[in-house]
Amino acid sequence: NGVALGNRVALVRNHEQGSFNGAFTDVAYNPLANGGTTNLEFDVRRGEFLSSYASLSGTIRNCAGGPTPWGSWLTCEETTTVNGDVRHGYIFEVPNDGMGSPVPYKDMGRFSHEAVAVDPATGYVYETEDANPSGLYRFRPNKPGDLGKGGVLEMLAIGEASYDTRRDATGVQYPQVKWVRIDQPDPGPGETSTVQQGIAKGGAVFSRLEGAWYDKGKIFIVSTSGGPAGQGQVFEYDPSTEDMKVLFASPASQVLNNPDNICVSPRGGIVLCEDGSGLQYVHGLTRDGEIFPFAANNVVIPSGGVPGKSVAPGDYTSREWCGATFDTKHGDWLFVNIQTPGITFAITGPWKQGSL
Repeated sequence: NGVALGNRVALVRNHEQGSFNGAFTDVAYNPLANGGTTNLEFDVRRGEFLSSYASLSGTIRNCAGGPTPWGSWLTCEETTTVNGDVRHGYIFEVPNDGMGSPVPYKDMGRFSHEAVAVDPATGYVYETEDANPSGLYRFRPNKPGDLGKGGVLEMLAIGEASYDTRRDATGVQYPQVKWVRIDQPDPGPGETSTVQQGIAKGGAVFSRLEGAWYDKGKIFIVSTSGGPAGQGQVFEYDPSTEDMKVLFASPASQVLNNPDNICVSPRGGIVLCEDGSGLQYVHGLTRDGEIFPFAANNVVIPSGGVPGKSVAPGDYTSREWCGATFDTKHGDWLFVNIQTPGITFAITGPWKQGSL
């Protein structure tokens, strides 16, 4: 989440750790859970790393999330694990320049979360679910900008019966979608899941929804394994008209191999991070549905490791790209991560005029 604070950019980074071997003594949601977030500060004028600190602890599998218009990051647990008496599978909020709250937003749903996108016009939060089948959710807060005040969770529906989008190709359109209410957003073990509650009311089915991003009145959503080839889909949803379409569906892994995280560049291009097999790429996608490779993961750590860094030697070329974002004020820097061994890259460029 690249939010500018003067010459500084604050990044909130997720840690998709999934074990319960932690022993936190500070404020944590679950002291045994070893996931969470780290905030990083970067000087965009000098191109220098400044500092980092742990900003949320006691969660697990913090996989993605999304920025808010009010200056925070919503971090999402990609799980429905129960550890003892503690349920996981929630959304937590972390400010760009402070410590996150260990209190989950239970009204926003308990499921295998991936990402969120917030519409600043309404304050509605659109949520993706990394499962198969999965649903696309909308959270209507009681008080926009204050998600802790609760609200209503809904799931997208296409037509009257439960429609299956999982093999839809580029150009398929869904005019006038609607939303059905999830009556129990916080189901416990043995209770009906949110996606099955939605399907029972006619909610649409997707295949592993992952990335989500808001830009200029549109919401862009990624299905990592949807489409005719099972290699990914990118959907475009217009909240003002309730129209939705498949902007792009990958015809083959050589074109786009299981996209995951997504963001939009300063000039309006869509950035897709791959999470498939083999050599992984960051791709650009135009609003007209034209796709092109932008960067390849060729990270190979030599046998001696990295001086001053605890990075294990090895070939990481098949590891996923994730967390791409641009600094929102200056627009000169693209930040993107390789999940393993955990590397954040800062890439400068003329993004307002470039290919992305």
